[in-house]
Amino acid sequence: MSQELTLYSYWRSSSSWRVRLALHHKGVDFTTVPVHLVRDGGEQHKDAHVARNPLRQIPTLEVQGKEGKRAYISQSVAIMEWLEEAYPDAPSIFPSADPLQKALTRQLTEIINSGTQPLQNLNVIQYLRDDVGVDAKAFCRRYIQKGLEAYLATLPDVSGPFSMGEHVSMADFCLVPQLYNARRFKLDLEPFARLLAIESACQEVEAFKKAHPDAQPDFDANAPA
Repeated sequence: MSQELTLYSYWRSSSSWRVRLALHHKGVDFTTVPVHLVRDGGEQHKDAHVARNPLRQIPTLEVQGKEGKRAYISQSVAIMEWLEEAYPDAPSIFPSADPLQKALTRQLTEIINSGTQPLQNLNVIQYLRDDVGVDAKAFCRRYIQKGLEAYLATLPDVSGPFSMGEHVSMADFCLVPQLYNARRFKLDLEPFARLLAIESACQEVEAFKKAHPDAQPDFDANAPA
């Protein structure tokens, strides 16, 4: 399958990072269009982006739909699943075709995607800090820790350097960005040695090097933590 793909992304967005990892893992060409989440009140709130993503979030992947019309897919896991189906001959985002292994990969993915990251995204931080007046970073640390503890407890007892063994998967695509966020929020990662070992192995993989925030066209070295 060959088509032009456009990823609306922000360099430090962990959800966008997951999708970049899946795209690079599969060797799919794409164009990045940055959507700055902070500048001018957040470009995700501009009419042009709301038309692409009514939830005013990123990532959003622009693809070719029926009759050549452009279509938009949002939510990182939905995008990764679409890539798996649209590019079946490219490297899989699952470690094997075994249904149980695929289910466990999805379970690890969702521990981060639905059980951890949403509790520390920008909307939550801004609301807690600006409207509720609480320590938003402390709140985020608490739930990142709980999420990483659950991820660690769920990991299968397998040989190999990655979450599911010998092959990287979409579980790793979620874990590595979440560890990056954990450091941003000053979480002590000493209890998570196995997760750090997985991260270290992933960092040697070319897709992870290409997808890293520092390698993105909108990377901002001066952005506040």
